[in-house]
Amino acid sequence: MTVPAEPAETNLPTTPPTTAVFTAAEKDLAGSTHLAHSLKPRHLSMIALGGVIGAGLLVASSSAITAAGPGVIFAYIAAGVVVILVMRMLGEMASASPETGSFSAYATRFIGPWAGLAIGWMYWWFWVVVVGIEATAAAKIITKWLPDLDQWIPALFFTLLFLAINLISVKSFGEFEFWFASIKITAIIVFLFFGVLLLIGIVPSAHESFNPADFGGFLPFGIGGVFAALLPVIFSMFGAEVATIAAGESEHPQAAVRKAVNSVVWRILLFYIGSMTIIILLVPWTEITPGISPFVTALEYTGIPGVGVAMDIIVLSALLSTLNASLYTASRMAFSLAGRGEAPRVFRRVGKRNTPYVAILASAIVGLISVILNYTVPDYVFAFLVNSTGATAIFVWIVIAVSQLRSRTLLPESVSGSGVIRMWGHPWLTWLVIVALSGLLGYMTFNPNPQTRVELYVSLTVAALSIVAGIVVQRKQRRLAS
Repeated sequence: MTVPAEPAETNLPTTPPTTAVFTAAEKDLAGSTHLAHSLKPRHLSMIALGGVIGAGLLVASSSAITAAGPGVIFAYIAAGVVVILVMRMLGEMASASPETGSFSAYATRFIGPWAGLAIGWMYWWFWVVVVGIEATAAAKIITKWLPDLDQWIPALFFTLLFLAINLISVKSFGEFEFWFASIKITAIIVFLFFGVLLLIGIVPSAHESFNPADFGGFLPFGIGGVFAALLPVIFSMFGAEVATIAAGESEHPQAAVRKAVNSVVWRILLFYIGSMTIIILLVPWTEITPGISPFVTALEYTGIPGVGVAMDIIVLSALLSTLNASLYTASRMAFSLAGRGEAPRVFRRVGKRNTPYVAILASAIVGLISVILNYTVPDYVFAFLVNSTGATAIFVWIVIAVSQLRSRTLLPESVSGSGVIRMWGHPWLTWLVIVALSGLLGYMTFNPNPQTRVELYVSLTVAALSIVAGIVVQRKQRRLAS
């Protein structure tokens, strides 16, 4: 059926509402009430847990380790603090008004329609490109097991499979994500437990303990190495905010948001900082090879046989989990944008089970195109697509912080209700995050690595185009309203 788009908001609110949370009309702004509310608490818990565990941690962390050595721990701590604070800010707004559009809807309300449109489309673009990236990476694992199989076949199969899963119902998405996330989480916990046993000598190792001083000390590349590692670390943590988007379709959205935000602290400590600490204590950082899972390297170094295939299975589950979540996240963002008049109205069409099938199909098609481009022109077009998403995480987090600052000014009573999360140290910690993230963008500008500068410039181009489109749409909305 066709769901009509709600009137777009043309002006920022000038007076606070009389209730402790956003008004019903404001909640309906993103149209989340038109979707099915069938995600159960266990689904949201696993989406929140699994959202921070992906190929970025399991594989790409190798690049961070080789860039900073053991000092990579400082990079993970710094990035973890930023993620925790950003999620706290987002949780404040989302617990007061859970919406499918999440931070994009809040940016529209508290900064302006141009900001909501720009960051929403950038976020959508990030995840549809990720569909192609994850499908390709998963296909490479399959073809390693089946070398006679053309790589495009499993990539196409996986994309179509999760397209079907997302089209069936949001509950089917939640079930698949629940089990994939369970595999990832179980694997990390087992690794941590086994690593501790190796370190304390209960399980014998093929190598005795080593002296970090023999490998350049704790900071072999100085503080510059920590900054170099910070970029891949931050991007590997991107995705925690998906839980606030999914909360719009949960049975108890406010409770789901509160639980996801409150658990992010121990998730960062356990999964990221904990696993990296075990790795740098088990194996000299010089043994780590970029592009090869440091988890596999650490276990093989200690003489444990057969970990390669087991880790491939775990990484495959992480890739498929991200592919599944990418289609879901991109489609819900497109659906929310359409509800605010910032995307074609056709994206508001929902099926019999209240799934936004047009938005899902559109997101999957772009993902399929990126898969094709990866095979036909991998050195040019696909590389450009990947670079265009390089700074998305920083842009999104800055917008979340600015929206939270504005929300306290425009709706000061919105955080006084029961069950609403409050940002710590407001407004000083919020400003600190904005300054830190802006400084990171400056670092990317002057980074000696040319690839980092390319990612920033291409991302800035995409951001500029999105902002221009947002300003045009905002002016059009104001003309129609006048």
